[in-house]
Amino acid sequence: MNPSLLLMVPVLLPVTAGLLAGFSGPLKQARIQRVFLTGVLILNVLAVLAIVFRGDLYLELFRLTERLPIYFKPDTFALMFCMLASLVFLLVGIYCPAYMDHEGNQSRFYMFFLLVLGMVMGFGLSGNLITLYLFFEMATLLSMPLVLHSMTKNAIAAAFKYVYFSIAGAALSLIGLFFIFTYGTTLEFTPGGVLDMEKIAAAGSEGQMLLVTMLAIIGFGAKAGMFPLHAWLPIAHPVAPAPASAILSGLITKVGIFAVARFVYYLVGPDFIRGTWVQTAWISLALFTGIMGSLFAFTEPALKRRLAYSTISQIGYIMFGLAILTAGGFIGALLQMVFHSTAKNAVFLIAGAIIYKTHKTNVADLRGVGKQMPASIWGFALASLSLVGIPPMAGFTGKWYLAVSSLEAVDIGFFSWLGPVILLFSALLAAAYLMPIVINGFFPGGDDNGSAKNEVKLSMVLPILLFAAAALILGMFPGRLIYILEQIAYIVF
Repeated sequence: MNPSLLLMVPVLLPVTAGLLAGFSGPLKQARIQRVFLTGVLILNVLAVLAIVFRGDLYLELFRLTERLPIYFKPDTFALMFCMLASLVFLLVGIYCPAYMDHEGNQSRFYMFFLLVLGMVMGFGLSGNLITLYLFFEMATLLSMPLVLHSMTKNAIAAAFKYVYFSIAGAALSLIGLFFIFTYGTTLEFTPGGVLDMEKIAAAGSEGQMLLVTMLAIIGFGAKAGMFPLHAWLPIAHPVAPAPASAILSGLITKVGIFAVARFVYYLVGPDFIRGTWVQTAWISLALFTGIMGSLFAFTEPALKRRLAYSTISQIGYIMFGLAILTAGGFIGALLQMVFHSTAKNAVFLIAGAIIYKTHKTNVADLRGVGKQMPASIWGFALASLSLVGIPPMAGFTGKWYLAVSSLEAVDIGFFSWLGPVILLFSALLAAAYLMPIVINGFFPGGDDNGSAKNEVKLSMVLPILLFAAAALILGMFPGRLIYILEQIAYIVF
């Protein structure tokens, strides 16, 4: 057996399982569904681990044309992303059955949940830009039903807005694909870039290539939630089921981050845009995204919308690290990508648990909820501390790397000190809009009407606590992850 066929398992396994979950009669029984879903997600994690241990693998799927092969060729960066995605889906999948009991249409939800996992795995394993783009688009289309799951008027409207923003972003990214195909030596992801500078100079296309690079950053950034194509996040989250919100905010936004990193660092090359107006514009958009998200979150009364705006803010931090175009900024951005995923998955699952048990959706109504649901709110407290950036939580490590890398990057001018200032100000705002939820939950004062415990089921609490524990453990012991990211950065720079 060809060992490279192992690359198909993380894609075909969830896709096949998803179709079975949607159309197989026996799998519509609740108990069988739980066992089946958990088993598939565990096998998916094991498949990714097997690929990690096998090392260098390559598998061509088919060819669109002679020059456009569709193939998988994962490197260390890809495998790190796939491992993160598979673990996130596993924990959210464990949470799903108990929560989805009150949502209904579980089979349809599980089908698209698993189909999206398959597309995300294909996206991560992609060996070139055209393969990544195809799976990027399929992940967008197949995640739309997760948003409109309730089929209410608001859910349908939100789902279509999500698709409109995604299509607009994809169209801008497609322009980048055309130009890389024309002026690159290959579409394969190559550390440092693939541009044929002599060909670009001969055609006088330096200005065009810079413009296209900026458009592609904005296009892929739409999936991440970067300004100006960020507005789908606060629209989609309030109407989507909690597991879908967790996946969208905790992982699908990271698909956009991963795509931007691939395009800039593995195709265009950081040297091409360093010191140009593109870097200045990218840093400006990233910092504006960070501060704008925090300000909107601070004034937002609805819990899930507040968390969605918080995601936009955190995406700004990550984009800022990438835009610095240094090894330290690159490492800091990827650290924050992982750390934000763990914390944001936790808080969205907790928001779902609160709504599931209390039917309260506004922050002002959550007084005393900590005494009803102590485990959940303790998890929210730990995840919030990470999002704020309080040591020893993981978020502190990520933001520390970003701030130090910014101060060391003297070639970005006043942004070298403005970046850390905005990071600090946004962290203060994060504390102002997240920590009152915890304080009022445990210390409601005279308005305490909820002293009786009303915690959710263990299958919902366990993933919450594991995500929160990951935010703490990764903050206390980040060495192994930092080592992996340093190896990736060494190859790129």
